[in-house]
Amino acid sequence: MTLAGSVAAQTLASASDAERSAQALSHAEGLALAKARACLGCHQVDSKRVGPAFQAIAQRYADRNDAALYMVQVIRKGGRGQWGAVPMPGQAVSEQDAQKLANWIISLRK
Repeated sequence: MTLAGSVAAQTLASASDAERSAQALSHAEGLALAKARACLGCHQVDSKRVGPAFQAIAQRYADRNDAALYMVQVIRKGGRGQWGAVPMPGQAVSEQDAQKLANWIISLRK
């Protein structure tokens, strides 16, 4: 990566942090959004259901700089193989709601 590329990546990372702060939801707001988008059909905050607990997801991706971006993609497009045999189908949520959910999930790490 070039110096310019590195600076651009750092600027993008800072923008992501600012966006996360601007879109931060309280626990109650995040839980309400997860419920409204049917996330709780497969996930719980602190225990495994069909899919992993949101706290486990937050913990797994805690050190990943692009965690929110990655989660947005998985929420919207689906994923498989990260948590076992059961795939997560893509969800019909807006980019904005997916971003809010991802940021809220990240906030749950202990």
